[in-house]
Amino acid sequence: MCMGMLSSMLWAQDAFTLQGIVTDQNLDPLFGAHIQLNEGEYVTSTDLDGKFSFSNVNKGNYQLKVSYIGYETQAWEVKIEGDQSMNLQLKEANILTDEILVSALRADESTGTTYENVDREEVERSAVGRELPYLFQMMPSVVVTSDAGQGIGHTSMRIRGSDATRINATINGIPYNDAESQGTFWVNMPDFMSSVESVQVQRGVGTSTNGGGAFGASLNVNTNALNIDPYVHLNNSAGSFGSFKNTVRLGSGLIKDQFVLDARLSRVKSDGFIDRGFSDMKSLYLSGGWYGNDKILRFNIISGSQKTYQSWNGIPEDILATNRTYNAFTYEDQTDNYRQTHFQLHWSQQLRHDWNWSISLNYTPGAGYYEEYKEEEDFEEYGLTPIRVGDQEIRTTDLVRQLHLDNHFYGFTTHTNWDATDRLGFTLGGAFFRYTGDHFGELRWARYASDSFIGDHFYFNDAIKDDGNVYLKTVWRTPKNSVYLDLQTRFIYYDLKGMDRGGAMLDMEDHMFFFNPKVGYTHYLSDRSQFYASLAKASREPNRSDYKESTEESRPKPEELYNLEAGYRMGGSRNRFSGNLYYMYYHNQLVMTGMLNDVGKKTRSNVKNSYRIGVELADEYLISEKWSLNANLAVSANKIPEYTEYMDVYDADFVFQRQEKIVYENTDIALSPAVVGGVGFSFSPLKALSLEWESKYVSRQYLDNTSSKNRSIDPFSFSNVRLMYEKPLFSTENVTLALDLNNIFGAKYEADGYTFGQIVDGIREDYNYYYPQAGFNFMVSLNVRL
Repeated sequence: MCMGMLSSMLWAQDAFTLQGIVTDQNLDPLFGAHIQLNEGEYVTSTDLDGKFSFSNVNKGNYQLKVSYIGYETQAWEVKIEGDQSMNLQLKEANILTDEILVSALRADESTGTTYENVDREEVERSAVGRELPYLFQMMPSVVVTSDAGQGIGHTSMRIRGSDATRINATINGIPYNDAESQGTFWVNMPDFMSSVESVQVQRGVGTSTNGGGAFGASLNVNTNALNIDPYVHLNNSAGSFGSFKNTVRLGSGLIKDQFVLDARLSRVKSDGFIDRGFSDMKSLYLSGGWYGNDKILRFNIISGSQKTYQSWNGIPEDILATNRTYNAFTYEDQTDNYRQTHFQLHWSQQLRHDWNWSISLNYTPGAGYYEEYKEEEDFEEYGLTPIRVGDQEIRTTDLVRQLHLDNHFYGFTTHTNWDATDRLGFTLGGAFFRYTGDHFGELRWARYASDSFIGDHFYFNDAIKDDGNVYLKTVWRTPKNSVYLDLQTRFIYYDLKGMDRGGAMLDMEDHMFFFNPKVGYTHYLSDRSQFYASLAKASREPNRSDYKESTEESRPKPEELYNLEAGYRMGGSRNRFSGNLYYMYYHNQLVMTGMLNDVGKKTRSNVKNSYRIGVELADEYLISEKWSLNANLAVSANKIPEYTEYMDVYDADFVFQRQEKIVYENTDIALSPAVVGGVGFSFSPLKALSLEWESKYVSRQYLDNTSSKNRSIDPFSFSNVRLMYEKPLFSTENVTLALDLNNIFGAKYEADGYTFGQIVDGIREDYNYYYPQAGFNFMVSLNVRL
């Protein structure tokens, strides 16, 4: 906040006013046209008379961009040397563009929510082979981790302490979270960043248009964009741990003013920081579109295949100090193998200048397995008959097994936007999706095969999950205020049947119905600043493992979240500042407690009351044409007022005796750091050359909900540097050579982990596991645009 005040003081001496009027070709004023100066440094909308005004504009050159539904988005170069007035005319659009449709789904300044937008330029700079979570690594409240340690392969992130199962992700409006586990597995979409046009990150509950299951944060990812001109992009990266990425992107441009075709092929490989933690991945993106005067038809194919060596078990604490690359797995085919393809069909139509409608159809098949070597497995768990060798009866065997998943996800999402009056707008939408999944295990080899054959199934179960929602969103605007109301109903049906691993029979069926209202308010202090507040409710069903490890009598309850957000945003030519307070109250949050259910299995259990409260600050400050600074800070308290831990108790002969309850008060929620901060600067000594520095700090994270320092991740920090040279060469449009130096000081840190424990002969024993991240590493990138 002090930096923003300093910026205003420094530059107010050269402040001027830019005003004007926006009309159509008949000179009729256009109310509600969206006006941007320098891509969002200043933002406003026209009033009832089509007028707009920017105050405190500094001397310099600017780009003024005006957009309005049904009209072509136009831009003008403006040179500010004093107070200035402009008359702007918009032309009716010959074709409908994706930009208008995407903005209709996303949060904006009128919705009263906390969000950040990431544009194509920023995405391209991060597309060096690492998975999508690393795009958000420097954002407030974000912690990113990688199983293999360097960002290629299995990666994940947490936002405000909420893990991937609580971060709702959509791709072009279609849910991406796995229907059963609720996680997001970006490893199944290698080099996906190379096809991303923009992303909006909403912290907190978010809006219903971003998906039905938003519970802690949301990602709205868009790949659709109209590229009018043909292009060919060649992107190649290589670096530490034998990592490399090869990408070819090309597009036809607009053919006969109607048709476009975009395509991408990618290959990503890495040996991994962790021993044997290799990744071998390939992906395809293909998109064809037809653009009419008031219609868009898009068909997308997004396909990826991955083979990664398993490093998801982490490293035991007693080994970590002497071997940070340790991997307990040594079997050469201890791998995860999966292929997933997304087929998307998008239809959008501008019914009138104030009314549009869209529908998206989706079909996603996925199939794969992970293979593992197991020692001394009981015959009984695999349905094998004991055998005799001489006088010895054999009941256990070493074996190799594959655990398979074959699933299908399909459905639709639709919405319509209607500007009923100059001040009142409505969005009505909904979605329905069905998931079907087969889970089964195969024996591939056994030291003692008994009566089995290669490929025999030792378990099989299937699942059906239906997920539907309907919502109505309305926004009422005046020049100084906007009020937002969002009402969503959501229903879930889940059915799980068959035999699980170990021979347990599954017979689960559940129906749930949720009502999730949201309300927001925004007050525009000026065309550069606004205050906002919102109150929202979200609900979340248990995941697959919760159902598997429970019975009808011990089944967990759905979770509820009540989220209050309040903040301030300010933008200018030299400085952009945002600050917000949040309070997230959970009812029946599901956490690991160690408790056994009625059949002796450990499950997640409901904690009646818990909360997160915090403040998030972010500032970007342009010192001069060559220097800029940015910083963000998130400080929070993440608490469970009363938490009960259940510990298994064994005697000296390791015979189970009972479970012991240990009650804690005012404990910290696991893996929820109290402080997360980042700082960076950029220096451009030449127009074509830039140097960027970024540093991240994350405070202590507890591995469980007991606030025990003995079961925690130490605070850590790291710093990255990027050198980039960008300039057209010969007949190319542009050539970019970049050098990414990550963790330049070689910090030894872990970003994630887990723990479990027991009491043996009266002594507590805890087993902590950690995921160490790579020390100093680098990546060189060469990107050519033809």
